[in-house]
Amino acid sequence: MAVAMEATLNDTNSLSEDSEPKPSVVYRCKKCRRIVATEELILPHKRGQGQKCFKWKKRNDKSEDTGATECSSIFVEPMKWMQAVDEGCIEDKLQCIGCKARLGSFNWAGMQCNCGAWINPAFQLHKSRMDECRV
Repeated sequence: MAVAMEATLNDTNSLSEDSEPKPSVVYRCKKCRRIVATEELILPHKRGQGQKCFKWKKRNDKSEDTGATECSSIFVEPMKWMQAVDEGCIEDKLQCIGCKARLGSFNWAGMQCNCGAWINPAFQLHKSRMDECRV
């Protein structure tokens, strides 16, 4: 009897969790609205130290960061629509498969995010070239 009651409690708990789904994020090409990435494919990274991480020639005129800026790009896992990756290139631009708009770039050796963090390997998609849609 206790086992049956415990099973029904577990079922009701799972129902309550399923009734409130977490909103997922989908990234679409701004030009043709084709889905290019989902929240599950994004690779999170720790924020770097900002301008301190860049070579002195690439730094802004300001000597200190006034505040934490948001990353201007997302880094994702390689996907089937990335044709240049399938062709065996080490680094190249990433174009939308629908409209050929440039969405970002990739480099198997790695890239630096604007927050200063290094991501290796890097498949970078610029947020300014995509729309973030909550589903």
